[in-house]
Amino acid sequence: MTRLPGAPTRDGDTFQRILVIVTRQIGDVLLATPLVHAARLRWPNARIDVLGFSGTLAILEGNPDIGELINVAPGAGWRRSWPLIRSLWRRYDLALIAQYSDRAHLYGLIAARTRSGQVPAGPKGRWKRRMLAHSVDLGGQQGHAAREKLNLLAPWVPSPPSKVIPPASRPLPEDIASRLVPGYVVMQTPSRVRYKQYPLAHCAEVVAGLARQGRQVVLTGGPSAGDRDFVANVVQLAGAPGVLDVCGRLDFNQLATLLSDAALFIGPDTSITHLATACGAPVVALYGPVDPNLWGPVPVDGLPHPPYERSGYHQRRNNVILLQGNQACVPCNGAGCDRHDNSLSQCLETMAPERVLDAAAELLAGVPAASLLQKA
Repeated sequence: MTRLPGAPTRDGDTFQRILVIVTRQIGDVLLATPLVHAARLRWPNARIDVLGFSGTLAILEGNPDIGELINVAPGAGWRRSWPLIRSLWRRYDLALIAQYSDRAHLYGLIAARTRSGQVPAGPKGRWKRRMLAHSVDLGGQQGHAAREKLNLLAPWVPSPPSKVIPPASRPLPEDIASRLVPGYVVMQTPSRVRYKQYPLAHCAEVVAGLARQGRQVVLTGGPSAGDRDFVANVVQLAGAPGVLDVCGRLDFNQLATLLSDAALFIGPDTSITHLATACGAPVVALYGPVDPNLWGPVPVDGLPHPPYERSGYHQRRNNVILLQGNQACVPCNGAGCDRHDNSLSQCLETMAPERVLDAAAELLAGVPAASLLQKA
């Protein structure tokens, strides 16, 4: 393999301090864990820290591969960031920049002499490439987000593993743990943006259908008022027995516990769907405009072979069934039909609850449901 400018040889533990920079959303942070884990396997004695936006790094709490989680405010100017800049200055031997933004690359430039980073394809990435020992161009034949992050290690790790590492498990609150019924199904109904949202009425029909089969349904969501209201409306509209609303009550470590013991998880294109898949739960993933070949859930044993199809209607990969609409435009990779966060997506609006229930039945085959009455 040709040695790149600024890149070390592969002999010994050359890098003792490594910084992974992933200044994106929670799902992106979780999909950086294969990169962190591969770096840990390559340099077992190194200290590996992760820098990301405040509020996104909690999904890494308890990850055994990681030393420090360094939180930065998303909108902080350079003046406010000066204490962080001083603490980062040449503190690391290697920076792995898993984001193409200017700010992420400037953090990498400050933190480490040797840098490997993602850059936009074409002229826009030119100045960033010049500062890197190794660059990964995003665009053209771009692959899955987790694979593009792993490609940052190409000069040092030829074939890194692609398994996503969930956060460490923590006990559930006793009032929730005591109400769980064996064979329960977890469903994430709210989405951060409308164009990834499975419709409220459809969610309620799926919950009611599972309850008719004797399944307890546990509804998750974040602590925001919007999430709480959406989940409460699902519960009311479903009118089903035994539904357990835990919206806003669990951190990521507790969610890992809940998901690891679930008979099934159902959810849209969200970070919790990625988390459920990593925890090994059987998953029905409801995808709308987003290309699953780029952002699909990584099955429990790593990236699927073959990869997801861009448009596959019903795709099974290990512990995941991924459903899409049958419209010719799927996936458009846009922000819904009207191209904004609050847009509807017809591919999700027309995804019948019966399809979701059929996929659930496929994954639940042979998994008994305990009586909902035993913990009523």
